[in-house]
Amino acid sequence: MSIVVTGATGHLGRQVIEQLLARGAAPSDIVAGGRSPDALSDLATLGVRTARIDYDDPATLEAAFADAEKILLISGNEVGQRVAQHQAVIDAARQVSATVVYTSAPKASTSALVLAPEHKATEELLAASGLTHTVLRNSWYTENYDDTIRQGVATGALLTSTAGGKIASAPRRDYAEAAAVVLLSDEHDGAILELSGDQPWDFDELAATITEVSGREVSVQQVSTEEHLAALKSFGLDEGTAGFVTALDANIADGLLADSDGTLARLLGRPTTTLKRHVSALLAD
Repeated sequence: MSIVVTGATGHLGRQVIEQLLARGAAPSDIVAGGRSPDALSDLATLGVRTARIDYDDPATLEAAFADAEKILLISGNEVGQRVAQHQAVIDAARQVSATVVYTSAPKASTSALVLAPEHKATEELLAASGLTHTVLRNSWYTENYDDTIRQGVATGALLTSTAGGKIASAPRRDYAEAAAVVLLSDEHDGAILELSGDQPWDFDELAATITEVSGREVSVQQVSTEEHLAALKSFGLDEGTAGFVTALDANIADGLLADSDGTLARLLGRPTTTLKRHVSALLAD
């Protein structure tokens, strides 16, 4: 029997595998799957099994899941196609009666977050599947702001339309470690876990942290959604991407990423990684 990690060529999936190994999982019990198995060759040298997993190709799912006991379904990154892709994964999981652990979004069933609808639909598919499953409602990754942090150091300013809204983020490593904890135990079967960082922060705190760590004075330029959209387009972003970014900032302004109830820290058995620690590590590279 095996633990299958989909999306293993991505940042989160790879870190989940690292955490599984660090927590004593036998390499031969892990299947790392992705569209490009060649990118997983370093894991193969450790004894981890690798497989081609393409959410759009059911045959790859059936082959990769042949002896699966647990499957980590990392949500796809193709917005608008994810529900059908996730349905294919769930259908393949049903053939072997595997337990599914799914990476969802904060309060997906009720949130107005722009990313929530496909996650809500996937959670409903899982509930209807009859499979044992756990939902990890991951909040924001602090890495989502790595480019913003670097730009802040370079320009001395952070442009945002978040209007002081807070973000309860944590680095991918924290979420990856939590996923490994869940995959290696049956304790959380059937649970919906809201996961987020311990200390929600806003852009003023981000600017202050960058200033403290880098020594470069960084200020915040709060603008309206319309002004932000125009600025992003002037920087070369296409209409769709610029609209998506500003919609997310509007969600943050509405407080949709601010909640933190300590569940992630309890899973980890330690506090989540602070914003300052993340910024310090990023700027030290």
